[in-house]
Amino acid sequence: MEDIDNTPYLRMGQYELRFENGEDIGPALKEVARIELRETPEAVENGVQKLRKLLQDDTDLNIPLDDDAFLIQFLRPCKYYTESARALIRRYFAFKIKNPKLYVGLTPTTAKNILSQSILTVLPKRDQLGRRILVIESGAKWKPSQCSLDEIVQGCILMLEAAMREPKTQVAGALVLMDLDGLGLTHAYHFTPAFASRVVEWVQDCLPARLKAVHVVNQPYIFNMIFALFKPFMREKLRSRIFLHGANKESILAHIDADCLPVQYGGNMKLPNIEGQEWVNFFSLYENEYEEAGVYGFKPGVKVKV
Repeated sequence: MEDIDNTPYLRMGQYELRFENGEDIGPALKEVARIELRETPEAVENGVQKLRKLLQDDTDLNIPLDDDAFLIQFLRPCKYYTESARALIRRYFAFKIKNPKLYVGLTPTTAKNILSQSILTVLPKRDQLGRRILVIESGAKWKPSQCSLDEIVQGCILMLEAAMREPKTQVAGALVLMDLDGLGLTHAYHFTPAFASRVVEWVQDCLPARLKAVHVVNQPYIFNMIFALFKPFMREKLRSRIFLHGANKESILAHIDADCLPVQYGGNMKLPNIEGQEWVNFFSLYENEYEEAGVYGFKPGVKVKV
């Protein structure tokens, strides 16, 4: 188990943001895992063994078969159905092949521009159910001339991939809080059906994480036009997890406890403004981990079959 005192952290006022890769999930989340994911010590052992055996036949993949944590990362969102986990692994790496501009060579160094924009924030506290919270401020803070829409997606990938390696997040899941205050026509111009299809495919079919909800706040009327591009690609499960709050803070607090939210969203957390360079410095501490993960996937020259 990792020593929490030695794990990198980002100071956020009175709080510290740490990615908790090696910690025990605790009795409450163990019960959630048992009920929602069919997870028991026996299920973990059997699932890892069966998935490893299945993947030994996938000679077109270069993945760390001897790494139990890697396999569990895909078993948990699939509730330990090994065939489903195998399929998820193949979809996950196939998406990387299909979208090289988003994924190939993605590390904190190559994503320095989006990290420095202060558009993306991982909150230091989980919500009342133990879920990670990613805040995306893609309204007035987003300057398309300085940062592309694809770069914002890259930043989300970078942050969610760090979170999805956390055992607690694998079990409890994650939330996205999307703040669209200041979104205008200059932003809307950059959204296309092709972009919407790509993002929805990643979220619905390829991301090995439990995305429990997307909370949209401060959205202007033009958001309806943008959202209409995404709707045709969404299945009902994802649609049912999207909540539109506008400026109604009480509506947000009906879902997320005030102690887990910054004050601007009706919460009690007083967080300072974190400068972009601080995000760059923090994620750069994990540069080696991203580089190592980047070598996994389909072998060069392989015709991908999913």
